[in-house]
Amino acid sequence: MLKLAVVMSPERVADVCGPDARELLDERFEVSWAGTDLSPGAVEKLVVGSDVVLTSWGTPHLERAWWDGGDGPKAVAHAAGSVKKLVDPAILDQGVAVFSAGPRIAWSVGEYCLAAMLTLARRLPRFDQAIRGGGWKQIAFRGGEVAGQKVGILGASSTARALITLLEPFDCEVLVYDPYLSDERARQLGVRGVSLEEALQCKFVSLHVPDVPETRGLVTRKLIEQLPDGTIVINSSRGPAIDQEALLEHCLDGRLLAALDVYDPEPPRFGPEVLAASNLLLTPHVAGDTVQGHLALAGYVLKDVVKWLADGTRGPSFVDPAVWSIAA
Repeated sequence: MLKLAVVMSPERVADVCGPDARELLDERFEVSWAGTDLSPGAVEKLVVGSDVVLTSWGTPHLERAWWDGGDGPKAVAHAAGSVKKLVDPAILDQGVAVFSAGPRIAWSVGEYCLAAMLTLARRLPRFDQAIRGGGWKQIAFRGGEVAGQKVGILGASSTARALITLLEPFDCEVLVYDPYLSDERARQLGVRGVSLEEALQCKFVSLHVPDVPETRGLVTRKLIEQLPDGTIVINSSRGPAIDQEALLEHCLDGRLLAALDVYDPEPPRFGPEVLAASNLLLTPHVAGDTVQGHLALAGYVLKDVVKWLADGTRGPSFVDPAVWSIAA
């Protein structure tokens, strides 16, 4: 049997290893468990000589030197999102395959974004606030719908693609800004590729960009000032992608609405005016964090690892070396 090292704490194992993962581990691998010791020496002993290493949040950086003797794992299966801080990309040149559960987390993020769009379109926080203050049918405002609206998406990442799929029943016109999105790929997704400025003229604007130099400050104060009144902005990607101060100013004056799950910096430190605003939906970086989603992560990557080891199939969790530089 293939040797697999589980390099995560017992608490993390319970968090990300659901029944599917446990079954694969039992059937396909001879498993070594890290336990509570995740020191460099203990991790090296587990990793070197293994065929596969299963990692997640809390796993320390896997040193490139562990592969130099030719005895490093053939595959790294990351039951979490970004792998950029986990492994040195140089190991990819040695034929090591890296897998990330990012696409599974993307579905959870997509659901969050759709929920945020529906919540703010219907003005549910404002209705909630009004009824807690004694209001009833005399409330002098009305919510709207997502169906049939224009949705601007910044970045054609896996989270964006999940949201695009979830929006299909709503018959929205989806416009995507992404300099790497080809016309053919846009057609496959059922969207239209547009400029940043055009994407920002939609009723809903959702950010799905990685934290790379090109995306920091992508949505500037000037662009925020040009957003149509009533635009609903959702940021579940990275805080630095948008001018947070400018966005909050335009929300506090009632012109815009926003759902923020990420901030610059994190955690945020907001004053009472921001915290009381009913046109702001604020969550603590949990868009990708669900019970079902977490339990599926290890099984999601392990299924693809098994297929890759069998015949070289690149499943959805396979990290393509060609897009490493622009990956999240």
